[in-house]
Amino acid sequence: MIKRIFQALLFTLITFSCQKEQKQDPFEITPNRIGFLTNETKISQLDSIFAMDSIAKLIPSGTSFNSTTEFEIYEKGGNKLLVLEAGKESDPTATIENIQVIDPRYKTPSGISSKSMFKDIKDHYTISKINNTLSTAVVFVDSIQAYFTIDKKQLPGEFQNTTDTKIKASDIPDSAKIKHFWIRWDANE
Repeated sequence: MIKRIFQALLFTLITFSCQKEQKQDPFEITPNRIGFLTNETKISQLDSIFAMDSIAKLIPSGTSFNSTTEFEIYEKGGNKLLVLEAGKESDPTATIENIQVIDPRYKTPSGISSKSMFKDIKDHYTISKINNTLSTAVVFVDSIQAYFTIDKKQLPGEFQNTTDTKIKASDIPDSAKIKHFWIRWDANE
């Protein structure tokens, strides 16, 4: 009897261990991962992660206030996928801190992409805060470490020419399109 139980357990173990691992979605966005990038990815690893794609390094000009190094990631066909920002200029051990999601194939599990509308964000996530800038409303979603910009031309007129008026989620039309989709990974996490 014990021999049969042992054989059944061994058969079950072998069956489960031989099953194929679930393949990672190269376009899925989770709190600490975008496709094959993670919040621990170093600049020196970009060549291997995007071996089938093209990487363009943008070096800040001497007049720029920005001291970050940017990398644009393109598919071999020429479509821009992502813009990556590393916090330390020219340091191959620096990690990626900001990612602008360009390609709409990159999506959160609830389907939010660069082509989504405000209603999609509002229906699936808790909005942490909304900042009123000169030309955009910046919508923060802390649970996925993301922020979205929405052009103020899509908002009611009272918000368009001022940064003093507080914007609430109810002030943004459901049909407002996302202008930019950014992920921010804190360097300290």
